[in-house]
Amino acid sequence: MKRLPSSTLSRSAKITFADFLKVGADRLRLSVVVGGDRLSREVERPMVNRPGLALTGFFEHFAWRRMQLFGNAEIAYLRSLSDEDRLARIRALFDHKAFCIIYTNGHKPRRDVMRLAEEAGAIVMSSALKTRELMHHSAFVMERLCAPKTSLYGTMVEVCGLGVFFEGDPGMGKSETALGLIKRGHALVADDLTCIRKDVANDILYGSSFESTAGFMEIRGIGIIHVASVFGINAVRGEKQLQLVVTFKRLKDIEGEIDRVGQRRMYTNILGVDVPHLIMPVSEGRDLVNLVETAAQQQKLIIAGQDPVGELSERLRRRADGALSKR
Repeated sequence: MKRLPSSTLSRSAKITFADFLKVGADRLRLSVVVGGDRLSREVERPMVNRPGLALTGFFEHFAWRRMQLFGNAEIAYLRSLSDEDRLARIRALFDHKAFCIIYTNGHKPRRDVMRLAEEAGAIVMSSALKTRELMHHSAFVMERLCAPKTSLYGTMVEVCGLGVFFEGDPGMGKSETALGLIKRGHALVADDLTCIRKDVANDILYGSSFESTAGFMEIRGIGIIHVASVFGINAVRGEKQLQLVVTFKRLKDIEGEIDRVGQRRMYTNILGVDVPHLIMPVSEGRDLVNLVETAAQQQKLIIAGQDPVGELSERLRRRADGALSKR
C-alpha cells in the first residue's frame, strides 16, 4: 500500500487559529473581532476554558494556553464591576499570557477591551452560539484537527453503504471500477488519492477526498469529469468510514496464492487500525465492478456476524455425521 508521509498530530503538532477557523467556520459561527493578522499563531492547547476564577483574581492553575470563553456569566460579572476594575481584570488575563478570548451568545467586546487586546497582541473572536454549544462543537473541531492522518494512493467509493478503498498499480482499472459502481447507484468518496483520518476515541478510520479534488475523477480516454454534474449530487460523499480495502493484482502475479474459499481473513493496518483486506485478481474479461460490489455485500454480512465459510463447514460436518450414523 503506497502512502504519503503520515501526519500523526499530537499536542506538539502545530495547529493555528487559521486552521481552527477554517475547519470550524460553519459549525462554530465565529468571526474575528481583533487580531485578524495574528491567525498564524499556534493554538497551544486545543481546548477551551471558562476563566471565572481568573477574573476574580485567582490565577493558580490558570489554563492560559487554552482559548478563554466569555459567556453570559463572565459578561454579567464584568458588568457588575466599575470600568476601572473591569479593565484591570481583563488586563490581568493578558498579563498571565492569555492569548485568545471568544465571546459567546453574540456578545461583542467593548472598545476599551479591544484596545487592550491590540496592545497585548491577542486575538478576540465572537460567536452567536451559546457557551455550552460552542464548548461542545469546538471539541469536535479540535478532535478533527488533532486526529492522526495519512494519505493513500487509491480510490474510495461508498458501496452498499460501506466505505471501500481499492488500490493497485497504475492501469489496473481503479477509476473505471469506481465509475461503474457510481453508474450502479453507489457514490464516490475520493479518486486517485484518499485522505485517511483516525477517530482516536472509537478507533475507526474515515476516508475523504482532498478539498482541491473533491468530486472530480480522471478517466483514461475521457479526461477529468465532475461526478456530481454528470451523475447528480447523490453520487458523491464527503467522508465515509473505511471498512474494506481491496487490492487489485494481476492474476498471473498471484496465481497459486489465491484463497479460493475465503477461509483466511486478511487485514491491513492503517494508523494502528486493522481493516479487512481482500486481494482481487485482475485479468481480461473479469467484471471488477460486480466483484467489488459483491465483496462489499459479503463484508456487510460478516460485520453483521454471518460467517458463510463456517456455516458451509458446519453443514458439511452434519452431513458427514449423518452419513456415518447410517452405516
